[in-house]
Amino acid sequence: MIKPLFDNVVLELEKKEQKTASGIIVSSKEEKTGNIGYVKAIGTGKMVDGKLVPMTVKVGDKVIFRQYAGTEIEVDNQKYTIIQEEDILAILQEGNNE
Repeated sequence: MIKPLFDNVVLELEKKEQKTASGIIVSSKEEKTGNIGYVKAIGTGKMVDGKLVPMTVKVGDKVIFRQYAGTEIEVDNQKYTIIQEEDILAILQEGNNE
């Protein structure tokens, strides 16, 4: 696995299948859903004025990130995107948001 440095985050992009309303898969080709991904690894944090600021996101979080952010890589036939934490716009939470 990849161990990012400082305030970098490794994401696995969410993929969607083309399905009809009845659940039939139209194409075997998977598409990226855009700017949504799952956090697979995080760095230690960002240094600010000589102090380490810990990361806000954690492994397993589903996040929305800036378009065109990051660097795409492939490791063991799996594609990942590495971005800085500041390029993450939101954490998607399941269930009620009270």
